[in-house]
Amino acid sequence: MILMLFNEILQIIEEQLHKCGYKRDLDVSELYLGRTGLKEVTDLSRFRMLKFLWLNHNKITRITCLANNWRLSELYLNNNEICDITGCLKHLTSLHTLLLNNNRLANLQATATELKGMTNLQVLSLINNPLAQESSYRSYIIHCIPSVQRLDRQRNQGSVYSKPPDALEALLLRTNQRSVVQFSLVDWTKIPSAKQTNKSRTEEQSLDKPQLLTVEFQ
Repeated sequence: MILMLFNEILQIIEEQLHKCGYKRDLDVSELYLGRTGLKEVTDLSRFRMLKFLWLNHNKITRITCLANNWRLSELYLNNNEICDITGCLKHLTSLHTLLLNNNRLANLQATATELKGMTNLQVLSLINNPLAQESSYRSYIIHCIPSVQRLDRQRNQGSVYSKPPDALEALLLRTNQRSVVQFSLVDWTKIPSAKQTNKSRTEEQSLDKPQLLTVEFQ
């Protein structure tokens, strides 16, 4: 049963690598494993250059797959069944964006302690966890992690850090930049025919200059 589950996870990962056209593990900087029904994730240490990881909208209960992914900048763990992150994330000090909303995190102090060493963390979401119901939740998180500028999509007014882009907006921007195809063509309606050219010469009429049109497709 365990071997079968492990093989299923590997198959999902390999399918995503194939879709993205990755040939080598060292080429993998982004990995999307969201909405795949995962309950566990195999160790991802083979992807040493991984910076962006999506594990959102699964059934994950614990995070044991990121022991050596030091370069992670954005991590999406929202909409899972995670109850505790103690000892799982504190080594990821390069994280800029961390989404943990819509999980089952209940211990505010333990969660804040795990994240307090992340001096680069600027975008954090913990909303819709039991811990977010505590009256001191927001002030406590901001006190423990002063680098955070946007907590649960709300800007931290006391932060001295420059405003980062919204995590989801940044994701959409990167996706759009990769998918835009642009080319240019001549607007032939602005180019005079031979008959119009001869007529212009005799009547000294001005003709519109040809224009270059730029077209973008998503």
